Amino acid sequence: MMNHMSPVEMEAAVHGQLLFPQDMDENVKQAFLSQNANGIVIDNRKVVEGGVFAAIKGERVDGHDFIQDSFANGALLCISEEDPGDFLESKDLLAGPILRVGSTVQALRDLAAYYRSTLTIPVVGVIGSVGKTSTKEMIASVLGQKFRTLKTEGNQNNGLGLPLTILRIDSETEAAVVEMGISMFGEMHILGRIARPDFVVMTNIGNCHLENLKDRDGVLKAKTEVFEHLHEPATLVLNGDDDKLRSVGKVPGAKIYFYGVENQDTFVHASDVESLGMKGMKASIHVGEESFSVVIPLPGGHNVMNALAATAVGYKLGLSIEEIRAGIESVQTIAGRSHFLDKNGMTVIDDCYNANPMSMKASLEVLSYANGRKIAVLGDMGELGKDEKRFHYEVGQAVVKNGIDLLVTVGPLSQEIDRAAAEGGMEQKACYHFDTVDAAADFLKKECKAKDAVLVKASHYMNFTKIVKALTEEVL
Repeated sequence: MMNHMSPVEMEAAVHGQLLFPQDMDENVKQAFLSQNANGIVIDNRKVVEGGVFAAIKGERVDGHDFIQDSFANGALLCISEEDPGDFLESKDLLAGPILRVGSTVQALRDLAAYYRSTLTIPVVGVIGSVGKTSTKEMIASVLGQKFRTLKTEGNQNNGLGLPLTILRIDSETEAAVVEMGISMFGEMHILGRIARPDFVVMTNIGNCHLENLKDRDGVLKAKTEVFEHLHEPATLVLNGDDDKLRSVGKVPGAKIYFYGVENQDTFVHASDVESLGMKGMKASIHVGEESFSVVIPLPGGHNVMNALAATAVGYKLGLSIEEIRAGIESVQTIAGRSHFLDKNGMTVIDDCYNANPMSMKASLEVLSYANGRKIAVLGDMGELGKDEKRFHYEVGQAVVKNGIDLLVTVGPLSQEIDRAAAEGGMEQKACYHFDTVDAAADFLKKECKAKDAVLVKASHYMNFTKIVKALTEEVL
């Protein structure tokens, strides 16, 4: 973890000011200034000996209240946007040095940007409307066959999570795969300045965050802001089956490589795609002048696309075909992102971290491969702008198209999903709408049984994790 940055370097990088306890011995101070920090955290409970605690004012908790505790836990230094007298009864009580800054979040961004400038490892940035996390996992699995690879954990893909991810890179890291998520214009400039990616993988341009970005052209414009912050010479790996990405022309300082299934004239493409049901997908992948067959252990055509993106990155970084295949075939899912859970003979597809129209339809396709009864538990999707009802209605049409047996919806907008399914021919006894998550969970605990496959998906604010827990942590 960030093991070659001294307090003096940190002070310069953030344009801050080091403040010391009044009784700190001069020899101790000089020794402190020559040390290198052992990682940075924003949770004081995770501070390690010689580490740095960055105090952030949250909605419920103020990190400045834990600065003294952090020193007791071995912190070398604390980053603070308050003077010691603001969070202590007296400045004389300060237990260790602090780095005074105007904004702790901005300081973390500046530190990460500086730290990134010192690194020589390849950094892969994964961007897109849908599939960033699954593509990131696929790329990391492939690169992990040859390199010690660091990847974004959880939902750490924003203006706070990305710098913390970059600052996790240590001297043993040989490659990094970072997810970069935005919802407004200008945010990708912030992330791009921090990550300075050598590789940019773009999965697709979909209808998401339309309240801010207006339409797909706006989404493309916002996401391609990263092109102004590439670590040249850079490599762009773009989905050639996406009409908006296919329109990307020359980018200064970068070479573009497309991948696709529908477009066979791409640098990487797939043929002979075959579904293995819930066990995954089989395909032949062609890259450069080479080809290989692979079994992707995740169902859905979108996972073939993820494998193509990972193949392109791995190939350009010198991995062998055998290494690429091994990485694809060993990929695993993570909680909240098409994560398969088996409980009492029932399969629960936990995909409740987030949702938009494109990801909803992809998840319904995955559910369609199940052998048993197919149950879709769907909730409202946020930030879709003036056409939000139409987008929900189209998801309902996809429910019918994919042969779903039972539909359970929650939330006011999801009534449109229910309406479209009913108008599309689903029987009334197969469509259930609930006003609350708790009511839906109670119904599902009674309704679901062995051999059922249950998809649970909605935007994060719907709190569908309660439904996943109800189905997997209690005996049905």
